[in-house]
Amino acid sequence: MPGVHIPAIPSLQFTLSSMTAVGDRKILSTGEILQVAKARFLQLSFQHRIDLSKLKHFFDASHFNLSADEIKDVELVLLLFASAHKFASQQIDQSIKFLSWCRFLSSPSGSPAQRLVYFFTKSLQERIDREIGATKEEEQGQSDQSQTTPPCANPALIACSLKLPYIQVTQFAGIQTVIESVASARKVHFIDLAIRSGGQCTVLMQALANRQGAPIELLTVTAVATAGESWQQRIQETGKRLASFAEALNIPFRFNCVMVDGIRDLKEEMFEIGRGDTAVAVFAWNILKNFRAQAEGLDSLCGVLRNLNPCAIVVAEFEANHDATEFVERFDGAIALYGALFDCLDDCFDRSDGDRGIVESAVGIEIRDAVAVEGEEERVYRPMRIEEWRDYFSRVGMMELEISSSSFYQAALLVRNFASGESCTVDRDGKCLVTGWKGTPLLSVSAWKFYRPVKRRLNSKRFV
Repeated sequence: MPGVHIPAIPSLQFTLSSMTAVGDRKILSTGEILQVAKARFLQLSFQHRIDLSKLKHFFDASHFNLSADEIKDVELVLLLFASAHKFASQQIDQSIKFLSWCRFLSSPSGSPAQRLVYFFTKSLQERIDREIGATKEEEQGQSDQSQTTPPCANPALIACSLKLPYIQVTQFAGIQTVIESVASARKVHFIDLAIRSGGQCTVLMQALANRQGAPIELLTVTAVATAGESWQQRIQETGKRLASFAEALNIPFRFNCVMVDGIRDLKEEMFEIGRGDTAVAVFAWNILKNFRAQAEGLDSLCGVLRNLNPCAIVVAEFEANHDATEFVERFDGAIALYGALFDCLDDCFDRSDGDRGIVESAVGIEIRDAVAVEGEEERVYRPMRIEEWRDYFSRVGMMELEISSSSFYQAALLVRNFASGESCTVDRDGKCLVTGWKGTPLLSVSAWKFYRPVKRRLNSKRFV
């Protein structure tokens, strides 16, 4: 537009410089595709040129050294941004038109950007349908039903997690913190709020079996779940595998399964802690966001844990926030996080991998939660970033423990075992550890303890 000055967009300039820093052409990551698309969208918005009639002129690739596929991805993401912002400004008809292009051009089996846009398109369409009162009851019922099955119950998700560097590094740092917190205890009670396959328990067992000078007298593992009988069966199978592993290491072992309808039904006596010389540690891996979505669920859980007097509560959660009141803020935060996650999946799996598709579908449920659902009472997940968790834990009387330098450096070394490990970052944020992917923070792992724990009551049962 003649006479109009377009200010420089820092993110666009950064992307351009990173692409031309080396002689060979640099392939854009999904995060960089999002940056370029967002920068171009802001320029077009400033010029008031977001119009379907100018579709072919949305993205001028003459200033970029991009492949044809990358140009298509940038244009696709730009269309998604346009649809989301049109919806936010209540220009519903325009939003639907842009979204129809996204639906046509995206794919659940294409590039990471195409897959990302595919799931965001589905979620944004549902949000629009809710806005205009056109939600299909049948589709809504299917969507709700898909969320009743705990994602951690799926073996494919467990198998895939073993190949993702940021997940393995976070789990390692978390369980290493538990090991250090019970270093001299003869009796250990490990409470896992999302046990999955129990891999973290086997690492703990090996450390206890190998430590010098303080042989373990009893290791108790308690798994907590809020699900149906099928999930309870999976947990019991995990318990049997852990019992066999403990026997091979000559570790006295007990396994408990605490099954409740809701987290507010959890009671102190369900854990059967026993005598006061037992060291209690709690492991909460990517589960507290679920309890936040239940009315007073997390507050109730913290009240129970306070009475158990754990020496450490290890928390790992995604660096996301679905609570932003402004739709655009929530949308932009979600697409940045899940863009990095889809990029990681593309680096670690073949595009035809069936397990990858299952993981992406599970992520799609969380994308729906951030984009399609309006209102805290309807959300299944309510993740928070580490600074927000710090505010919450401080309010309920917890102090943050430092993830040790040993845990930090060993986690950094673990990254090197992965073929794509150079893309995974391990950084400190105060006392906690944050893993990321190509510059985008993904997961934080932190450790906590109550300031003034209630004195633990002795259980009438005594375990030897």
